[in-house]
Amino acid sequence: IMWHLTSYWTSLTIVLVLCLFLKSPGSHASVSYKPNIVLILVDDLGIGDVGCYGNDTIRTPNIDRLAKEGVKLTQHIAAAPLCTPSRAAFLTGRYPIRSGMDATNDYRVIQWAGASGGLPPNETTFAKILQKQGYITGLIGKWHQGVNCESRNDYCHHPLNHGFDYFYGMPFSLMNDCQITQPPEKDRVLRTKLWLYSQTIGLAVLTLAIARLTGLVSVTWKIITCLAWFGFLFFASWFSSYGFIRYWDCILMRNHEITEQPMVVERTTSLILKEAISFIERNKHGPFLLFVSFLHVHTPLITTELFLGKSSYGLYGDNVEEMDWMVGKVLDAIDKKGLKNTTLTYFSSDHGGFLEAQGGKAQLGGWNGIYKGGKGMGGWEGGIRVPGIFRWPGVLPADTVIDEPTSLMDIYPTVAYLAGGIVPQDRVMDGWNLMPLLQGSIQHSEHEFLFHYCGMYLHAVRWHQKDSGALWKAHYVTPIFQPEGAGACYGRGICPCFGEGVTHHDPPLLFDLSRDPSEAKPLLPATEPLFDTVTSRIERAVQEHRQTLTPVPQQLSLHNIMWKPWLQPCCGTFPFCWCDKEGDSAHPAL
Repeated sequence: IMWHLTSYWTSLTIVLVLCLFLKSPGSHASVSYKPNIVLILVDDLGIGDVGCYGNDTIRTPNIDRLAKEGVKLTQHIAAAPLCTPSRAAFLTGRYPIRSGMDATNDYRVIQWAGASGGLPPNETTFAKILQKQGYITGLIGKWHQGVNCESRNDYCHHPLNHGFDYFYGMPFSLMNDCQITQPPEKDRVLRTKLWLYSQTIGLAVLTLAIARLTGLVSVTWKIITCLAWFGFLFFASWFSSYGFIRYWDCILMRNHEITEQPMVVERTTSLILKEAISFIERNKHGPFLLFVSFLHVHTPLITTELFLGKSSYGLYGDNVEEMDWMVGKVLDAIDKKGLKNTTLTYFSSDHGGFLEAQGGKAQLGGWNGIYKGGKGMGGWEGGIRVPGIFRWPGVLPADTVIDEPTSLMDIYPTVAYLAGGIVPQDRVMDGWNLMPLLQGSIQHSEHEFLFHYCGMYLHAVRWHQKDSGALWKAHYVTPIFQPEGAGACYGRGICPCFGEGVTHHDPPLLFDLSRDPSEAKPLLPATEPLFDTVTSRIERAVQEHRQTLTPVPQQLSLHNIMWKPWLQPCCGTFPFCWCDKEGDSAHPAL
């Protein structure tokens, strides 16, 4: 009898196992464990820079492999066209206007590591949700969400105050000023004027002094001395910040400790990669959340000798191919630890490629494929449509393409769901859990409307009309390209959100992206029978959306983005901020 019972239970077990694995094509795997989560976000990468999105000149085999083994999204949308607001939306699952992380002025990102603006402490990031669910959480790379609020060591905006157990990287952002050989980037026009004013005052003092000594004028030495002091104080007032940008902004931190000030950019790639791999190895027993926030492919395109001159698209192509190699190393670390099938891996960019980034005749920014516009442009597709790839073998289908509107804000509710957490119920959330869409249990995105802001100004709205398959997009404001028809604001360096550099449209420019993804030919009321119906429905959605907005402190106000010496992260005694605690710890062979 016992033998027959044993045989019965053995057979039943086999049948149950087969039922689990031999699923019908439309079914999807259910998961009873908390997966590891690796989120890879690239800086300034254009959707057209990647092989699996149509690029045939830059080699990205590792990203392409990720897409082959997972799900590729073709309408993955950033919530903002610049770093700080886009990343704020990514971390919080909310439009940046809800947290005060977008601007009414021309300074649309955090400007200094020593500024007081940043991601508010009362915002709940996905890292906080996962931390409460028992995840070990880590951020490696770029932060750009602020550091301090009121004192040098309060760390109110720091990653460790936003749910990350471990942080290694730049609290600010990579820029040309971090590399001595590059021309200045931050406030370049303003700095040129300040230099001119300082030189003018200095020349005036020298001229008066010579004239006084030769008896040509009878100005008293007291007046000349006062003017000299004024010139000195004026020079010191701006040079104390702009003259030492490498020391103030180009720093690396491990948790709260500064390890390099200024950072040695030539070894940063190795350090970032080493830290990411080390985090995976230390936490292989999981569950862990690793947010790899690459400094690539932002200017000044720091590229190691291993990849210099290797691509057919100049320095930018070299940098993209190096970034792809780094992605491959992270994937290899996951695979070598046997974590591939228990890890959700995600890849994207914070916004579109930087069209205006040029050095002479060389293009130093990305390519956005068939899509109009680029970085800084809140409405045009090229500024906000980015790569989006998910891989989770055995849970998500392989080699699958989804052509439905999704958002970087969707990552928040997706990972919260996988971790068994609950998104905050006391605030408006704008993202949706993507797992049903990724697994094929639903065919359409939960997003009916997406609102495209440039700073705090609403530039465009997209309406996904699911029943008809149409994807309408209405532009209320568009930037004025310089020169006309050029496709970017080359004359300004980056397109503005308001003022004389934009055009307002009433009625709005209307496109059907399902027929015209390049936004080449706006539909006209005279030729599009649904024009009035569509624009009226979108306008009603805008009014409903605005009713959900509440006033919040503006983190990118002029006061909050100004450099404040008392908030400046410093590894010594301010203003003597210099240290190199990394030494030769970088491993170029990684």
